[in-house]
Amino acid sequence: MKHKLLTIGAIFLTTISLAACGSKKSASTHKALSVTLPDEPLTADPNKATDTNSAGLIFQTMEGLYTYNKQNKIIPGVATKVVKPTNNGKTYTFNLKRNAKWANGQPVTAQDFVNSFRRTVDPKTKAQYANLYSAFKNYSAIQAGKLAPNKLGAKAIGRHKLQIQLTKRIPWFNDLAASKYLPLNTAAVKKYGQKYGTNASKTMADGPYKLVGWTGSNSSWKYVKNPHYWNAQNVKINQVNVSVTKDENTAINLFKSGKIQETTVTGQYVRANASNPDLKKHATGRLNYLYFNPQIKKTNSENLRKALGYIINQKTITQDVLQDGSKPALNMVIRGDQKNPKTGKDMAEDVGNLLPTSVSKAKNYWNKYLKESGKKSVTMNLLTDDTDEDKHIGACIQSIAQKNFKGLTINLTSLPHAQHVARDFDGKFELNLTGWSTNWRDSYDFLSLMAKDNSVNFAHWNDPTFNKLLNTANAKTGQARYDGLVQADKYLMKVMGCIPLYQPSEAKLISSKVGGLTYSLLNEAQYQYAYWK
Repeated sequence: MKHKLLTIGAIFLTTISLAACGSKKSASTHKALSVTLPDEPLTADPNKATDTNSAGLIFQTMEGLYTYNKQNKIIPGVATKVVKPTNNGKTYTFNLKRNAKWANGQPVTAQDFVNSFRRTVDPKTKAQYANLYSAFKNYSAIQAGKLAPNKLGAKAIGRHKLQIQLTKRIPWFNDLAASKYLPLNTAAVKKYGQKYGTNASKTMADGPYKLVGWTGSNSSWKYVKNPHYWNAQNVKINQVNVSVTKDENTAINLFKSGKIQETTVTGQYVRANASNPDLKKHATGRLNYLYFNPQIKKTNSENLRKALGYIINQKTITQDVLQDGSKPALNMVIRGDQKNPKTGKDMAEDVGNLLPTSVSKAKNYWNKYLKESGKKSVTMNLLTDDTDEDKHIGACIQSIAQKNFKGLTINLTSLPHAQHVARDFDGKFELNLTGWSTNWRDSYDFLSLMAKDNSVNFAHWNDPTFNKLLNTANAKTGQARYDGLVQADKYLMKVMGCIPLYQPSEAKLISSKVGGLTYSLLNEAQYQYAYWK
């Protein structure tokens, strides 16, 4: 799906009355930060969130066993320390902070984590990312309805001690513990049931901020400092005003007038304002790719995939269409995602460019496709988001393919992100411009997008050779695992299971009056570290 993990931005400025002393420190603490989001979130429920904007909201208000510091390094969150697993990497035992509390003052307990985990994997919840718990003991049997959710490999050993049992080691477990394995307030979930997370009043935060004023459908709300947060004394800004600002020009004008301090900008603005000192760019942990529906005869063809694979020039997309610092894909792994244990070389560069452009090869595969289909002309539909970037990239693919492939017509369908996501999961597409943002640095997350049992392998593309290569590699450790993942990447690109396009760069306008907003491959800025200069 369009898991554009954690894209946060900016709104109008609201100031709060300064304390009587009028000190600079007090003014900074009580002055609200204003930020934007590009679209409305769908939920505040961590068990059910699938879209970028919901993830952004949850990122600012919730905290798991671990969290990230100012430098985006993993540190203890609700847990007292970052623990080393036992039982060959399959058992994790955490002691929880006694002063970790929910926004209503109740303690965060081990059972709050257990209940949240069970709720996620319960088939009745229909959590689309339940597979993040796939390595937990009894996960598969629970998903299949053969065991009850309370048999999941997670248990509370007293009020402040949590134990997790895995069936296999997970190299990226710590990142999941910092971003996805989140608790839920047991009493609030019991009270609101399926309506939990549908608005601010039916949500409970345990992070640095609590959610205020979100009705579930409005376009502005607040993150207000959680006074019960265990590290509240180090949260410098008491309130963050958030508004959905879909029109980029509106957001830019608000920024220029000083009414917002952080917003995301794209495309033409980035190209035209490269020297603006307020414009900051960073690589994202995301891969955008072209996906084919194998459940539809028209698009279930290796010849078709290779024809489009050879005709698309990734550099043309990044240098001529986007022009925003995005990097052309080399293979199915993004830059900065994983390193060779022996040499330290970046995997994407280590594997090399497996996506060469060749018009002659492309036309050869197109002719083979026409021959196998028994048709002289074919019309296909390409599904994209309704953002300028997606529409421009879709038009680029449409133009180059129709120019070179005799008898091909590509129609474009551009939908709002939420509707696009729904079509993804329903498998209602032929060609699909989609993407994935990772939550950890390990190539398996991107490679497994094309695995048979992955819930975001939308149309269930299934290649037994690829599945075997991937599973065999992931069962190993160290260099052997790395080498196996490289082999799986090379095979996937050989058969062109999908066509990787580019690794997006994100551009932000950030006020020079604000400090502490740092970004990484995995994370947006955490407002708990922001401060007024």
